[in-house]
Amino acid sequence: MSNVRRKLKNKKPPEGWELIEEVIEDFEQQMKEAVNEEHDGKRKAETTWKIHRLHWEKNRFIYDLMYQRKVMSRELFDYLAREKIADGALIAKWRKPGYEILCSMLAIQKGNHNFGTTSHCRVPMRLRAAQQRITPDIQTGCISCASGDGRFGGPIWWNTPVEEEGAVEENRTTWTQRGGEERGAGGPPGGRKRGAEELGEEDDDDMPEEVKRRLEALKAGTKALD
Repeated sequence: MSNVRRKLKNKKPPEGWELIEEVIEDFEQQMKEAVNEEHDGKRKAETTWKIHRLHWEKNRFIYDLMYQRKVMSRELFDYLAREKIADGALIAKWRKPGYEILCSMLAIQKGNHNFGTTSHCRVPMRLRAAQQRITPDIQTGCISCASGDGRFGGPIWWNTPVEEEGAVEENRTTWTQRGGEERGAGGPPGGRKRGAEELGEEDDDDMPEEVKRRLEALKAGTKALD
């Protein structure tokens, strides 16, 4: 039984959950694998970077459906937040000016940083000292989630192509699965039902370009960036 199913046991989810259930479970499985993977050759802090990025991608998937495509009901969204499947605090921050691509709530918790400030990934890259310009945050692996610095509709992570122009799909995090199968950061492996595709397909023409690119990448298996 997956973590999500165990958490929701004996609780009836609102209508629409069945359309995104497999995608959410896929994220949870990827996070579980990231926790258990070998850490040889990595600094202790680096072992959590992949988990933070997966957490961001999962919540951005929910955010896009709720606030960009507007195809998720308030009832379902509140249910996901209440059951801790969605990070309600992070998603709420994304709706505020200046926090549109915030990498993690950890980045703005002043008690976690020297001198009571926020993480350096909140400072626009053009305003940083040279030695900090492309340095990942030690907790999250985010280089920059300041407004105007993002790429491909999200933060610049430790494994985001910074200097080379590339297709959005090349920036989507993928994780190798058992048997060598790969999948996109927001979607289930090939051959499985992709329930989220059924949400609001008729609205694709009116969808913001950023959301189109992100959801298209969620559906596609992409090249791993590690």
